[in-house]
Amino acid sequence: MKLYNGLTQSLQDFEPQGEPITLYVCGITPYDTTHLGHAFTYTINDILVRYLEMDGHAVRYAQNVTDIDDDILRKARELGEDWRTLGNYWTRFFIEDMQSLNVRPPDFYPRATEFIPQMIAINARLVEKGIAYVNEGNVYYAVDAWPEFGKLSHLPRAEMLPIANQRGNRPDDPHKHHPLDFVLWQAQAADEPAWESPWGPGRPGWHIECSAMSSTLLGNTIDIHSGGADLMFPHHDCEIAQLEPATGEQPFVRYWMHAAMVYHEGEKMSKSLGNLIMCRDLFKEIHPDALRLYLASQHYRKPWSFDYQDLEQAAELAELMRQAAAAHSSHAGREFDAAAAHHRFVAAMEEDLNTPLAAAGLVEFSRELLAASAANQDIRAAQADLRRMAGVFGLLLDAPAPEARVISGWQAHLKRFSD
Repeated sequence: MKLYNGLTQSLQDFEPQGEPITLYVCGITPYDTTHLGHAFTYTINDILVRYLEMDGHAVRYAQNVTDIDDDILRKARELGEDWRTLGNYWTRFFIEDMQSLNVRPPDFYPRATEFIPQMIAINARLVEKGIAYVNEGNVYYAVDAWPEFGKLSHLPRAEMLPIANQRGNRPDDPHKHHPLDFVLWQAQAADEPAWESPWGPGRPGWHIECSAMSSTLLGNTIDIHSGGADLMFPHHDCEIAQLEPATGEQPFVRYWMHAAMVYHEGEKMSKSLGNLIMCRDLFKEIHPDALRLYLASQHYRKPWSFDYQDLEQAAELAELMRQAAAAHSSHAGREFDAAAAHHRFVAAMEEDLNTPLAAAGLVEFSRELLAASAANQDIRAAQADLRRMAGVFGLLLDAPAPEARVISGWQAHLKRFSD
């Protein structure tokens, strides 16, 4: 299998460290979900996990919930609501949408606030090594202290600051030595939650949260780290810069995999622009299979724009596949050979998760099955193959409900987000 590695900016043979394969995916900040950009990121990672499992691999998968950061505190203040209650509500909302989309749950679904001690420990090591500094109860990462900073995004230093400023950096913070230095621990502000630390009460910076959760749950070196392409800088670059010097181990991540941005009305789909397409709104009109097939028809590395006509076409093709899965099969006729369809599917998936080509192959296979059914061929084994391959895309076909492991797995996580 070949995967595009964002670190080397090249297509590489995927060679995991061993079993299980470890995967970390940056999760939601729960104050407004679940839009099409979310769905694209998490369904493409679901496809990756399901394909690896179909190929006989065990996968150890962690996806976090950023339940404390500037955005969620700001939103809670706007609404006059408790920040934790707000986060729990939108996390439950997201989980329900993932169940509707038949997304295999991660093995670990931690809140950032459950890993405060681990974050403090990493910060303390960075301070001890002279890569971070303390000022007025705040801890900052000194980007000039680690020469490899930015090795994932490959951005020139001059281009970093404007992007970082758009994504939460505060260049005018008087406690920082350099405008690009980023916060590891911020001193408690009025009316904000805080935890005790060696530097006084405060809360973690955004970037340190994922470094602590991924390393604690999956180890200091993990096979695949994924998330939206807009997280490459500064978030993922900062994750590397924190963990590699703190642990002394390289690489932190062996393969970086980023899902492309989704556009609507000529702009990147985002909360700030208000041009979101919400999954739950789409579910009122279409079956979740239609949305899953539509999302799988986009290559994960190529930016794309939402098109309602394309979604309607995906709904028609999903219905075609459902009919093929449920079609009558002769028990006495010549057995239909599915080997060629299976080979096409695997070849597409092995080439950097070429889901558009794989999806087109499944549609063609479905047409072949319907023709074989009409010709009184035995298509039972071929239908089982169709269900297996479509299952990699999370499609239900003629199944009446999402998989039992999807419902039970997410329900187990859901218990931790009840008020």
